[in-house]
Amino acid sequence: MDEQNRNLLMATALSFLVLFVWMMFFQPPPPDRTQQPQQPVTAQGDVTAPRAEGQAATPTLSGVPVETRAAALAKTERVAIETPRLAGSLSLIGGRLDDLKLKDYNVEVGDASQKVTLLSPAGGPNAYYALYGWAPAAGLSFDDVPGATTPWTVESGGTLGIGAPVTLVWDNGKGLIFRRTVEVDENFMFTMTQSVENTTAEDLRMQPYGIVARVGTPEISGFFISHEGLLRTQDGVTAEIDYDDLVDGEIDPTEGGVADKATVAENGWLGFGDKYWLTALIPEAGTGFTGVAKYTAGNDTFQTDMRLPTMTVAAGETTTVATRLFAGAKEWETLRDYQDSFGIDRFIYAIDWGILYFLTIPIFWVLHELNIIVGNMGWSIIGLTLIIKALLLPLAYKSYVSMARMKELQPEMEKVKERVGDDRQKLQQEMMQLYRDKKVNPAAGCLPILPQIPIFFALYKVIFVTIELRHAPFIWWLQDLSVPDPTSILNLFGLLPWGTPPDTSLFFIFSIGVFPVLMGVTMWLQQKLNPAPTDKTQATIFAWMPWVFMFMLGTFASGLVVYWVANNTITFIQQYIIMRSQGVKPNVFGNIIDGFKRMRSAEK
Repeated sequence: MDEQNRNLLMATALSFLVLFVWMMFFQPPPPDRTQQPQQPVTAQGDVTAPRAEGQAATPTLSGVPVETRAAALAKTERVAIETPRLAGSLSLIGGRLDDLKLKDYNVEVGDASQKVTLLSPAGGPNAYYALYGWAPAAGLSFDDVPGATTPWTVESGGTLGIGAPVTLVWDNGKGLIFRRTVEVDENFMFTMTQSVENTTAEDLRMQPYGIVARVGTPEISGFFISHEGLLRTQDGVTAEIDYDDLVDGEIDPTEGGVADKATVAENGWLGFGDKYWLTALIPEAGTGFTGVAKYTAGNDTFQTDMRLPTMTVAAGETTTVATRLFAGAKEWETLRDYQDSFGIDRFIYAIDWGILYFLTIPIFWVLHELNIIVGNMGWSIIGLTLIIKALLLPLAYKSYVSMARMKELQPEMEKVKERVGDDRQKLQQEMMQLYRDKKVNPAAGCLPILPQIPIFFALYKVIFVTIELRHAPFIWWLQDLSVPDPTSILNLFGLLPWGTPPDTSLFFIFSIGVFPVLMGVTMWLQQKLNPAPTDKTQATIFAWMPWVFMFMLGTFASGLVVYWVANNTITFIQQYIIMRSQGVKPNVFGNIIDGFKRMRSAEK
């Protein structure tokens, strides 16, 4: 086997290894296009208020199950929420934020009739909400402070909107008047300002808190490349806790079922993160808090608390505390701006960039900036490919020059083989001496493939976890680069009047689309820059390789396949030009014809 073919074989083996590992351990199951919307379910929606200074944790809500979300919303008086990006309402029972839809995001591609629902009320299906209150300290009881069932009234404001805050008020009838002012900005950030006016003659102590609760384990992708569950940033470290870990966690009965508890000194936030959405409790920068997460089996509720330090409200004084609540899409630019303007530590890491964050973040940043310029993520991926190929050009040049020189050495290598005969040790020594004399690196042919491996993984991560790629169109039939190419070769890409195998079928792998086919063809053309190996086994492997890759990558996100097609095309052009510059004239069409001739000979 000559060195050039050995290098090609090594590169092939590396590529197959990467894809095999990916298919076995990383690739998510194909999307279930037949999945029906969730049916309404009943849910209790109980939450547990935090205890303070020796108080026992006390259940504060026992919702009555209802059949629909609309019925649950109708159970309480509400304050409407309306901004260009959000629609929903605030319940006056508990003053909770439990009704929120994201206007910019559709549930299905191209269907604007149904927007993504982020928060829903207790008692209805998929209950998910945020609420605030005060935990009583010594001398006070839970009846003295506002909680999950407190009947608030509107003191000022109408519809909650940008520049239009709403203030709620509750008088406990015992000398304490509580107020809560809710504000919302142009994106997804709410500001919750809680105050307590003490008209009694004695100092009182209480602890402000915020809670995010969700009933039942939400539908998740089930793919570990993207974390979905509890997120908590604690003084420069981000913790990720799965729902299963909360269910199976060590329970502290004195804390009302605490599965996870952490003390944040001065920088942090916590909440629940889905693949694309986030609901997070955020204190003022530099404020410490205790973060608690728990699962209550009795009502199937996940809950995370932000417990701020206990405060003393002096007699005749008013004490105020402000916190923030993020409830919206995990848009990189939006998270970054909040991180910078409010000093929210590591807020962009609400997006699961993974262990290759040093690659995934720069790759996404380039895609984001290119998309601002060209306005299309598909063309941005192609632009990214051009940039990556330009950065790797020195390695590619060295590789292709080495391959060209290896071709020039073929006559001398054959002479060495004839001279040493079957003495393998002597053959290896003289070959290495020949490489040194001619300044040729036989391993250089593998150089371009090595950097491509982490880039491939990082780009897949970016396409899978970033909302900017969700429902991002490219051209014609590609209207969502985060899912596989929807066309199928089995019905000639829609020209024939029959369907294709469902995602659950074993034959689904053969239902590949236009871009996977283009990937196979461009890989095949790249091979034709060189004659086929003389060894029949190698020739067979190389002949099948493009088509095996075509089927293996056919179920990957179409954005990744677009990258691969662009990469193959640019590689073909680079290699052709560099080989010509070294005096080697690739005979692409001749190699194609020779390949067909060998196929006919094999059939005979």
